[in-house]
Amino acid sequence: MVHRSSLFSRLMRRVGLVLAVGAAMMITAAWFYARAAADVAYDRLLLGAAFQMSESLAVADGSLRFILPPSAFELLGLAERDRIFYRVIDPAGVTLTGYKALAADTDVSLSRSGPVFGSDTFMGEQVRTVTVAHAMTMPAGPGWAYVVVAQTVEAREALASELTTRATLLVALMSLLALVGTALAVRYSLRPVDELAAALRQREPQDLTPLAISVPQEISPFVTAINYFITRLDERVKLLQRYIADSAHQIRTPLTALSAQVSLIDEQKLAPQDRRHLQRVQDRTAELAALTNQLLNHAMVIHRFDSIQLAPISLNDVARMAFRNAVPITIDPDMVVSFEAADEDLMAMGDVLSLREAIVNVIDNALRHGAVARLEVRVRRAGSFGRIEVIDDGPGIRAADWPNVISRFYSRSSDARGPSGLGFAIASEVATVLHGRLGFRERSQTEFFCVFLELPLVGEQP
Repeated sequence: MVHRSSLFSRLMRRVGLVLAVGAAMMITAAWFYARAAADVAYDRLLLGAAFQMSESLAVADGSLRFILPPSAFELLGLAERDRIFYRVIDPAGVTLTGYKALAADTDVSLSRSGPVFGSDTFMGEQVRTVTVAHAMTMPAGPGWAYVVVAQTVEAREALASELTTRATLLVALMSLLALVGTALAVRYSLRPVDELAAALRQREPQDLTPLAISVPQEISPFVTAINYFITRLDERVKLLQRYIADSAHQIRTPLTALSAQVSLIDEQKLAPQDRRHLQRVQDRTAELAALTNQLLNHAMVIHRFDSIQLAPISLNDVARMAFRNAVPITIDPDMVVSFEAADEDLMAMGDVLSLREAIVNVIDNALRHGAVARLEVRVRRAGSFGRIEVIDDGPGIRAADWPNVISRFYSRSSDARGPSGLGFAIASEVATVLHGRLGFRERSQTEFFCVFLELPLVGEQP
């Protein structure tokens, strides 16, 4: 299964990108607004000082006189970082006082209709200028006097920077709050997805009924698709179960009839060579019957776990039933077989039929390919596990072959009655489903070879 980034992280990345772009646009707008606000504030101070200076112009003794008002510089002195420059021009265009080079290239006559603001470089510094015109009555006739006031821009840039910084902090804080709020909202909105996943995880394997869960409209198509898949799966499982049941009946019946017909042949009337052929037919028929039974039992056991619910079962009872089913009545009378139950009633979670078939396969394998004169089946406690042991006096299985014998269709025998390779596979799969294991114990000088099934006991921690 390929894991991609979560829906939550993808949504948060996109929301974060949108918030970042929005924050950048707001900060840019705040910077322009701060510059404009600083210019407006300091331009008013600059204009007030220029008006005060223009009101100080007077005509005396036929000439223009200018007395610099202290209040004008006090007004501009509010910006402690800035330097102030001024120039007074009489109606003849001559600089009455101040810096001659200030606004030397500016057409001051444009200020007759209203104050004129501008930006310039003076004495190597950026300055903001304002030019105001004042109508004067001179001896030679009416005329216009002009006052040009300039101020460096350090204070207004500092104000603009401060306003921008505060706006940036505010935007960042609001963006962070919006991101946190969005994360909470997205988490809450995605809860139906988690609830749907939890509903699927908590379902029993045999529960193939459609989901009945309330979900938002956006998730409804997903639930509909799941229900459609569950319905199809249920139909396939039922079809497979019917097929296995029908196959078991249709295959076992002719095999039983074939074995019966072969057994009715009178060997005394056959030639020695024909008797050998008949014996081979009987052996192959027995192998086919055993293989067919194991295949059908394997299919039944595996698919049974998809349709039943596990319950506490007695290991003593299940092992006793398996012992009775697996040990034939026609067993060699010289073979010593025994069953030993545990002193206590060991209970494990499982399915009686599946566990019985697993034990039967282990016992059958021991009778066919292991036991020489002795077979023992024991039930005992092994810590927090219940252990069912099948012990025989045969040569056993080499430790190097233990991982292989639990594989399907693995054969460790080379004779004509070799195993089909499903006995241990069935037992191992049943043990695994029941959270246990199939294990082996080597033959030693004091103990026979042992194959055991271990299952966790009810109410005990492993």
